[in-house]
Amino acid sequence: MRAVIVDDERLAREELRRLLAAHPDIEIVAEGRDADEAEALLAEHRPDLLFLDIQMPGRNGLEMLESLDDAPLVIFTTAFEEYALRAFEVSALDYLLKPVAPQRLARALARARERAAAAGPAPAARLGPLRQVFVREGERCWLVRVADIKLLQSEGNYTRVHFGAQHPLVPRSLAALEARLDPETFFRANRAAIVNLRWVAAVTPEVDGGYALELREGPRVAVSRRQARRLREILSL
Repeated sequence: MRAVIVDDERLAREELRRLLAAHPDIEIVAEGRDADEAEALLAEHRPDLLFLDIQMPGRNGLEMLESLDDAPLVIFTTAFEEYALRAFEVSALDYLLKPVAPQRLARALARARERAAAAGPAPAARLGPLRQVFVREGERCWLVRVADIKLLQSEGNYTRVHFGAQHPLVPRSLAALEARLDPETFFRANRAAIVNLRWVAAVTPEVDGGYALELREGPRVAVSRRQARRLREILSL
């Protein structure tokens, strides 16, 4: 598993790196000191696992995690017990108190491996714009052109796929499906939705700095403030 460490204390990063050396399947690909560096490293390296401190200069780790539309598995490492409940509310995998005990780290990594294994093997090749896919919900089945899929919405570990008048729920996570979609056509609008940009009829600015996308034949999808800049880069002349 590829991991990123984010902590404003150099000695804390070095200690965690030392502890992780006992787990050869964990590859540390980068280290950061604050939330801004963390976001850049996540975008560059797309790690499987993030070790994240809470108290850092500027935004804390919890605030940064809440702002992400997509995040890897997160293990918080902190000296403060009082943030534990909120950490799990933002879907952290585990919460380790400093100084991190080797046995406690080992249990957290075991959970990370189990979660990664449950997500399934690496995704297949990306789907081309004319490629057809087989979609099944219960006893109903469809053969759907990828170009006809206008919206995918996360519902826990499942994804609701919108095409035509149909919107079946399939047993795949939104992240797993995103890995197979053409990023020039399918845009992650927010944490829970991916839209086919060819189905966008209108873009409306929102007061919070985000946008609302009006899809042909509906529905309306919110673009988070974080993703708004990327949308402008994609759609601007």
